[in-house]
Amino acid sequence: MITRTAASVDTHFTSSRWQQILSSVVTDADELFHLLRLNPAEAPPHLEAVKQFPLRVPIPFINRIEPGNWNDPLLQQVLPIAQELAPQSGFTADPLGEQDKNVAKGIIHKYQGRLLLIVGTSCAVNCRYCFRRHFPYEDNRPNTQQWQSALEYITNDTSISEVIFSGGDPLAVNDKRLAWLVKSIAAIPHVTRLRIHSRLPIMIPQRITDEMLSWFTQTRLKPVMVIHCNHPNEIDQDVCTALQKLRDHNVTLLNQAVLLKGINNQLETQIQLNETLFQQGVLPYYLFLLDRVLGAAHFEVPECEAKQLVGEMLKHCPGYLVPKLAREQAGAPTKLPILPVL
Repeated sequence: MITRTAASVDTHFTSSRWQQILSSVVTDADELFHLLRLNPAEAPPHLEAVKQFPLRVPIPFINRIEPGNWNDPLLQQVLPIAQELAPQSGFTADPLGEQDKNVAKGIIHKYQGRLLLIVGTSCAVNCRYCFRRHFPYEDNRPNTQQWQSALEYITNDTSISEVIFSGGDPLAVNDKRLAWLVKSIAAIPHVTRLRIHSRLPIMIPQRITDEMLSWFTQTRLKPVMVIHCNHPNEIDQDVCTALQKLRDHNVTLLNQAVLLKGINNQLETQIQLNETLFQQGVLPYYLFLLDRVLGAAHFEVPECEAKQLVGEMLKHCPGYLVPKLAREQAGAPTKLPILPVL
């Protein structure tokens, strides 16, 4: 019998609390429906989709979803549906060709001057549009010796000035391991920036603890945090508190979003998202077209519509509140900008 309620997880900003929240993520669809007062009889077919890509949603995010609303834009990002299993022409398991750039365990080296470390192999949430939903994380769990090899790789390539923590979600990893890794990277003279890409400041904002801020901000490396926020409803008071803590420690805050059909492909939603982020000290960075990963075709917004949308955003907003529209393409030397239609 389900007894948990959406408000039943303590949400204080302490090291033990965020781990409790992470360990208590909802993985059962019936429990999710119960917490959101959704009638299971009205649920879209989902069981086979869950088998291919499990359901994972943390309680703080569930608390922001409107109860009883199957069309809530936050719910739509995490709800498994049968459409994920439909034939999808042009969609692949590795749309960015990352496995060809997976040069060693834990390392993806696609672009000049920067390198990505797969620090975390799991997330607090399974976003249904995730371009790494088929990534072989089981082959990218470096042990200590293999992490040393990764550090040697960075040391030997003096063109690398920025190291990017990704995953999975790097902030799902414990502070002790992350602190060791950051200290080791800071000892490499030609690395000047540490960038973290994470959904946890949104999903479990309690992750932004004093311990986390210590290892992230107290080295010579310039700290940059790219949060992944797609809709203004994702931002509540706890998220604002987490972002304030990061700002107070001089972290450069950027946001990248994915353009998702029926979720954030409306002008008003995009304007509100970027205005809200800016009020919290976060600059809009990228708005990506959907990466064409198997299972996510139903989220795709046509490029022509995306170009018109960003063109309208430019008419309504100052330039610094309009993210760069872009796509990632396998083998390209950079993310590919897409010019808006004005």
